[in-house]
Amino acid sequence: MIGHGRAMDQQRTSTLNAAPIGFAEFVCLVAALMSLTALGVDSMLPALPAIGASLHVANANERQFVITTFLIGFALGQLVYGPLADRFGRRPVLSAAMAGTIVANLVVAMSGSFELLLGARFFAGIAVAAARVVTVALVRDCYQGRAMARVMSLTFIVFMAAPILAPNFGQIIIVFASWRWIFGGIAIATAAILVWFRLRMPETLPEHARQPLSPRRIAEDSLIVVRDRWAAGYTVASALMSGSIFGFIGSIQQIMQDVFHRPQLLTLVFACVASMLAVGSFLNSRLVMRLGTRRISHSALVAVIAIAATHLLVIWLGLESLPVFILLQGLMMMGFSLSTSNFSAMAMENMGAIAGTASSLQGFVSMLTGALVGALIGQSFDGTTVPLYTGFLLMAVLSLGVVAITERGRLFRPTE
Repeated sequence: MIGHGRAMDQQRTSTLNAAPIGFAEFVCLVAALMSLTALGVDSMLPALPAIGASLHVANANERQFVITTFLIGFALGQLVYGPLADRFGRRPVLSAAMAGTIVANLVVAMSGSFELLLGARFFAGIAVAAARVVTVALVRDCYQGRAMARVMSLTFIVFMAAPILAPNFGQIIIVFASWRWIFGGIAIATAAILVWFRLRMPETLPEHARQPLSPRRIAEDSLIVVRDRWAAGYTVASALMSGSIFGFIGSIQQIMQDVFHRPQLLTLVFACVASMLAVGSFLNSRLVMRLGTRRISHSALVAVIAIAATHLLVIWLGLESLPVFILLQGLMMMGFSLSTSNFSAMAMENMGAIAGTASSLQGFVSMLTGALVGALIGQSFDGTTVPLYTGFLLMAVLSLGVVAITERGRLFRPTE
């Protein structure tokens, strides 16, 4: 079965090895689709206190559930879209899911209780999951290996405009209007991207490569993913790293308010830190074709461990300040970008014939693990940054252990 999958992969690569539209537009469109997830998370960070006050949420830590429920829905939704996209093609599945995203965000905007808001956020996460699963499969339809890693890195540079600008978008809205307009704005942005996608992106999965939608086929394809050492190993490594990032996202509003007493600087600090993700992706796009995914990602993972340990030492010595926090967290973000961009490409290396199902299963594991770990880190917030950076250090060490097992101890090797 694995050999058959690789043969199909080689056949498809020979005929479908470049984007069906201009490269620059392809990268921008893929980034716009993926940015819907970041927009669904980051834009409401400045509005969490307003949402809590409006819907009578007394416990500040409970406001993090606005993010957590979305991420859990996002994780579960990814199990559905991969098999559907492998059966019916990329265009119809992604189009229907984006329409669902629009409806769910409109319900959130009109919610009269915190419970209804959380329920609608959960379904918004399920719907927008297609923007991640189907888009990764779409990229894998066109590229593989180092070329895919380069495309994903360039995509991430454009994509990073969302987490950098989204909190500012939310901040501006709550200054002039109700927090409900944040979700109305997400619905409008989703509609605009859907129109762009429908007008410009043709189907990338040919009829002959489509897979039957059956439990047996899905189970067989899932076993291929689980049994492939690189697919399984790098998915778990990426999931662990994602947990620390979600912990940061869930905690940052309270850190700015309770640790540094500068809540008005939230959007600026978040933009400065998040921009380092784009820097990491840019460096990766320039270096990956020459150095390879393993050398870059393994080195970046070791750097994250060193930076997290340094940050904990700084806290223990009583030297933490807002500038130090921004510097070390920014370096952490760059290391995260350099590692996980390549982890994703390596996890999809042998999955070309079942790209939709593979992307679905990998995304589910990564997002659910990340959401739960991030929630644990966020709920551990105690008025300091110690829980956050303990989480970063622990997740990076565990991730390095998983990578070492995956590579059978041969880290930093240049060959693919």
